[in-house]
Amino acid sequence: MIALLKSFYSNPDERLDMSTHTTKHASAPGRRNFLLAAGSLAAAPLAGDALAQAGASSGAPARAAAGMRRKLGTLEVSSIGLGVQNMSRTYQTTVPSRPEMLNIIRAAHERGLTFYDAAEAYGPHEVERILGEGVAPFRNEIVIATKFGWNIDLETGKRLPGLNSRPAHIRQAVEGMLKRLRTDRIDLLYQHRVDPQVPIEDVAGAVQDLMKQGKVLHWGLSEMGLQTLRRAHAALPVSAVQSEYSMLWRGPEQNVIPTCRELGIGFVPWSPLGVGFLTGAIDANTRFAEGDIRRIESRFAPSNLSHNLALLDLLGHWAQRKGATPAQLALAWLMAQQPWIVPIPGTTQMAHMVENLGADAVRFTSAELAELDRAVREIQVRGARLPDAVQVYSDVEAPARS
Repeated sequence: MIALLKSFYSNPDERLDMSTHTTKHASAPGRRNFLLAAGSLAAAPLAGDALAQAGASSGAPARAAAGMRRKLGTLEVSSIGLGVQNMSRTYQTTVPSRPEMLNIIRAAHERGLTFYDAAEAYGPHEVERILGEGVAPFRNEIVIATKFGWNIDLETGKRLPGLNSRPAHIRQAVEGMLKRLRTDRIDLLYQHRVDPQVPIEDVAGAVQDLMKQGKVLHWGLSEMGLQTLRRAHAALPVSAVQSEYSMLWRGPEQNVIPTCRELGIGFVPWSPLGVGFLTGAIDANTRFAEGDIRRIESRFAPSNLSHNLALLDLLGHWAQRKGATPAQLALAWLMAQQPWIVPIPGTTQMAHMVENLGADAVRFTSAELAELDRAVREIQVRGARLPDAVQVYSDVEAPARS
């Protein structure tokens, strides 16, 4: 169970088929109409074009603007990325169709997406293989992000206890990543979680050595403590921070995002759709099946869920107002917070990938954004964002260098 939690809470698939793991799901007219308008999606990029036309006719922007770009530090990426974590196995242990995952990866690129997010822990190893195969035809046109840090056997991919950011392990881990990703460099390499046994300066030194060899171009941290971020940036300029952030969890607004602004670091929200909550596919009667991580999250407990649904009511109102789906509105709100915020919604469904990219077309006036911000922050979400067994790996400070 702990291994499953560690893997999922890094970039969960946002848009799983709710009917496969809940006893009841909410009605979400905007999202359903959007998907129904698409018809039956083929496993080819042509499906994306059909969906774009359907989305336009229903008032829901569907086609991403290929020219929309943002910068994470000095690294230029598309304004929305694609999290591929569950393309080897969803967190209910469902195995997606590999050919379809490759089609989604390639269709995303054809629609202007250039930013793909993976990790050695996803699979483990298998997601990097899928991504490497998927982007091989256009590798030089896109940005690959991946992560090290969990204690994973470098040969077998077996999960071992705890974390491992020892410099020698990092170097060996990157060699494996390069092979699985079919590439000669990693555009953005994150430390997945801070290792409490290894000074961050030692981690930065190992990454810097890899940069000198041309094997890594940029680096970042995920779910780190604030002082560790500052020390890391002082040792080797950090391009991006990746942490959970959405309308459902706004914790980074307190300290992390202001620190990124101060230091000129980009911010990449994982779980930008609130583990599927912000798609509108959950209601007060939803009960999660065994194996679904949300079953043990207190924010989705029945006692808290009915209260937290006020956020969905707000989201639905604004989605209708802006002619978008709830998911598109939630992603657009994130991007409107700062020009250097790049969400990476994950999915294993072509329709959801296309819908997510449609968020790039949603715009707010300054008055609208101020109004929406006030409304979002007036809703106090009840319940914890993570189970305790996972939360202990976040906000960790690296030890001082002796």
